[in-house]
Amino acid sequence: MNIFVAKLNYRTTSEELQRQFEAFGEVSSAKVIFDRETQRSKGFGFVEMPDDDAAREAIKALNETEFDGRTIVVKEARPKTETY
Repeated sequence: MNIFVAKLNYRTTSEELQRQFEAFGEVSSAKVIFDRETQRSKGFGFVEMPDDDAAREAIKALNETEFDGRTIVVKEARPKTETY
């Protein structure tokens, strides 16, 4: 399952994000999204977990909790839509 994490601290790294979710199970990838031009964090990221049950548990446990000094929003990511 792909998980969307918003309202991240701008200093949060992908490694820190991964460690936060590993408490709930295996993490395939964790990535904080950066602006291409400024190289600054955009304040959100994505975590991929192969076990959907573990991912749902992580979402339930971490949504609206404090992480790295900020209250984060955690939910299942919506599929990327095609733009033409």
